[in-house]
Amino acid sequence: MKILAIDTSSSICSVAILEDKTVIIEKHNNDEKTHSQKLMPLIDDILKEANLSLDDIDLLACGQGPGSFTGIRIGISTVKAFADVKNIPIIGVTSLESLAYNIKQEGLIASVIDAKHDNVYFGLYKLKNETYKVICEPISDSINNVIDILKQYSDKMITFVGDGSVVHQTLITNQLNNCNFASENDNIQTSISIGKSAFDKYKSSSYEPEYTLSPIYLKKSQAEINLENSKK
Repeated sequence: MKILAIDTSSSICSVAILEDKTVIIEKHNNDEKTHSQKLMPLIDDILKEANLSLDDIDLLACGQGPGSFTGIRIGISTVKAFADVKNIPIIGVTSLESLAYNIKQEGLIASVIDAKHDNVYFGLYKLKNETYKVICEPISDSINNVIDILKQYSDKMITFVGDGSVVHQTLITNQLNNCNFASENDNIQTSISIGKSAFDKYKSSSYEPEYTLSPIYLKKSQAEINLENSKK
């Protein structure tokens, strides 16, 4: 199965082609302001270098957030257009789950993305026998509340991944004794992890083909917050 995976939910625009869970090619650009201009050329480049076309793609995988509101919309609108034209099924993967897929050490994985002002996006996963299980669905909350949630797992080692765990590492280590932190490279969101997670979802017994995708924001945009405040 050939998978075209896209992630534009962070500052990195990443595109990959996988054969099942084996990476054929990956390319990325790390200028968030140019995602709208760079995504299609990146897709075109990797298809040409892999000597493939959209007709060869069996599954589309896309990061659906949380993350950059604009970036998420760019990625999702692109895969929806491909699905409409070529009738290719889509699987969405949250940014938090894709980060968990960067970790290969068995045990609990806390994915934490910085949402500014001491707030984070958070999801908790368990890796066992190469299978990632959702323990806590993605939420948006304060880092202190997230740490309180994790205190109930004090008897287990937790691996933290994501830029939020870097920003709040001192606070986390001061309040939790049972934690490891991912390497710098593993804290980066990539389309490769999006593709691998999508393949696992495709192979699961609950999979049903979908040809559309909705974003997961978890919180309101700053523009929406500002508008609501102006009306008060």
